[in-house]
Amino acid sequence: MKGKNEQRAGLLYGVGAYGMWGLVPLFWPLLQPSGAVEILAHRMVWSLAVVGVALLVIRRWAWIGELVRDPRKLGLIAFAAVTIGVNWGLYIWAVNNSHVVEASLGYFINPLVTIAMGVLLLGERLRPVQWIAVAIGLAAVLVLAIGYGRPPWISLVLAFSFATYGLVKKKVNMGGLESLAAETAVLFLPALGFLLWLAATGASTFTAGPAGLGHGALLAATGIVTAVPLICFGAAAIRVPLSTLGLLQYLAPVFQFALGILYFHEAMPPERWAGFALVWLALSLLTWDALRNARRNRALAAELLATATAAPAPVTPDQGRHGVDAVR
Repeated sequence: MKGKNEQRAGLLYGVGAYGMWGLVPLFWPLLQPSGAVEILAHRMVWSLAVVGVALLVIRRWAWIGELVRDPRKLGLIAFAAVTIGVNWGLYIWAVNNSHVVEASLGYFINPLVTIAMGVLLLGERLRPVQWIAVAIGLAAVLVLAIGYGRPPWISLVLAFSFATYGLVKKKVNMGGLESLAAETAVLFLPALGFLLWLAATGASTFTAGPAGLGHGALLAATGIVTAVPLICFGAAAIRVPLSTLGLLQYLAPVFQFALGILYFHEAMPPERWAGFALVWLALSLLTWDALRNARRNRALAAELLATATAAPAPVTPDQGRHGVDAVR
């Protein structure tokens, strides 16, 4: 019963995390007239504050010393910070400039980009269905490029930056809360310096405009908007299977896509529908193949366990000698 309750809680945490990531396009327009770079700087500064409080509560500080003593890991963290900074900044700009649908496409094609990077950078081997899915994804990008009259660069940069970030995070192997603290700490001083420069030149929007302190409070809330979904994701990751998380990850771009069409009323001519349909076909193939492979691995593991359980115990020399003595 406890296991089922844990899985149910993990599923709720996962839906909450990806649901919040899917609905975040509703939040960024509230921060206008702040520009994307200013919002990103506030997000870095206030995220570190929120995560710092969380670490203070749980008293988890030992990782800091280990990280400082490991230059390689520190370099990877710095690279991850720059990569996620590019991803966050471009996403905020895209939402506030009426490119929500194209931004959602970036997270739809992210699994395909991750697979392609695994082949090119890590020498991984793909199953036939995965090759077909990647080929369909490339065809989708071509169709969308024709539809947009240009390559869907927002989608591609978001997908490649997030895939690169995931690859680096895998090598760093740190917890979600700790890695977010380290990444925001790397960019804290540049972000704070930029905000102070805006204030000194009179270009800051932190308490400007008719909203005044209310606008400043919304900018400060970027730390909560960043940290809370990540904490929920961490709680889900330790409670539900990876295959379940893999399926839940599609919730965020689905919500973003729906918001782009139904709430922000972005145009979707037939060629864009065709491109998205190809992407969804590729993702359906990937999901089916992943579930089939997971089922096959579970069946193989159960068969090996049953074989090992049914096998007779080996007879030691002493046991053999005792058996002969008993016959005598």
